[in-house]
Amino acid sequence: MAATSPLSGVRVLDLSRVLAGPLCAALLGDLGADVTKVEMPGTGDDSRHFAPHVKGESSYFMLLNRGKRGITLNLKSEQGRELLHRLVRDADVLVENFRPGVTARLGIDQETLAAVNPRLVYVSISGFGQTGPLAHRPAYDHIIQAMGGIMSLTGWPDSGPTRVGESIGDVVAGMYGAYGALAALRQRDVTGVGGHVDVAMLDSVLSLLVVALAQLTGDGTEPDRIGNRHPVSAPMDSFPARDGQVVLAVANDALFARLCAETGMPELLDDPRFATDAQRARHHAELRALIEGWTRDRTVDEAVGRLEAAGVPAGPIWSLREALDSEHIRKRGLLDTAHHPVAGEVAVMRQPVRFSETVPPAPSPAPLLGQHTDEVLTGELGLSPEQIAGLRALGVI
Repeated sequence: MAATSPLSGVRVLDLSRVLAGPLCAALLGDLGADVTKVEMPGTGDDSRHFAPHVKGESSYFMLLNRGKRGITLNLKSEQGRELLHRLVRDADVLVENFRPGVTARLGIDQETLAAVNPRLVYVSISGFGQTGPLAHRPAYDHIIQAMGGIMSLTGWPDSGPTRVGESIGDVVAGMYGAYGALAALRQRDVTGVGGHVDVAMLDSVLSLLVVALAQLTGDGTEPDRIGNRHPVSAPMDSFPARDGQVVLAVANDALFARLCAETGMPELLDDPRFATDAQRARHHAELRALIEGWTRDRTVDEAVGRLEAAGVPAGPIWSLREALDSEHIRKRGLLDTAHHPVAGEVAVMRQPVRFSETVPPAPSPAPLLGQHTDEVLTGELGLSPEQIAGLRALGVI
């Protein structure tokens, strides 16, 4: 890792599994932190069993656990907990996403570990948070999207509530977990004391609904499903072309004037229905029909090219493959590869923030189950090969 990496020297223990917690720890690792993933002997993270697999290794697991060392500890055993406590003494951050109450039963809760290391930043990610009447509930992304308001806003008026096509509740909670860890580390620089970062998936999803919240708190309007249209500005929607769909984003009068000029409809500027952004939003259906008359006669590339040249924000709708294959994303270097000891060359998604003073390191792969157990227990805790063999025989590691 380059010496200029923002989190160089920070040690992270990742006790989490599946998505939100592992993503949080991976993001910290992307910034230079030394991340050690702790898994149960024999079974490991549930996501190791998620399809598809490459030579027996889950592509899902490998994406979310990039760049980590991997050890196994049976935290249900007294010896396993003791080993974790010893690792905590030199750790800066611990990430966990157990259901609230589980860590206390295991003796690895924030209060217990703060007594071991008062400087520890303890990040808890859960469905509903550590407090509140729903805190005890288990949560999956589907449930959080349903309860977090985002499904009620997604889809078409006659389609019924629709799940966003990615596990957005898990992803945003993982991002907020990393954000919270960084803020707590900065606060520790001032106070000398770590603390507990409580991230709820439900809170995280609700915090994304900025435009909908502005409507609800501004004039009491209950936001609803409106397809690809923007609830406030128009024309901001997808429009049919000869060979696909074109997305326009016209959010002010100046852009609307450029659109009218390029599409050969300057008379729309004098139409009171379209005089302001608010008026255009009210009459979006009439305006949409007029714009469709222009886009339907052109290919996506032709429409986007002409609008871009005219200074009107427009773009095609890309699939994931098309986005990753685009010259722009390739130039940005977002998707890279790493050599996995079993799966071979595997895809690694880099975190997207670029730092002027940091040279991104070559990506490293996710660990095999327990791959670095001996290395960590020997190098960091000073255990002998005989002691490690004894722990393995007892099922502690």
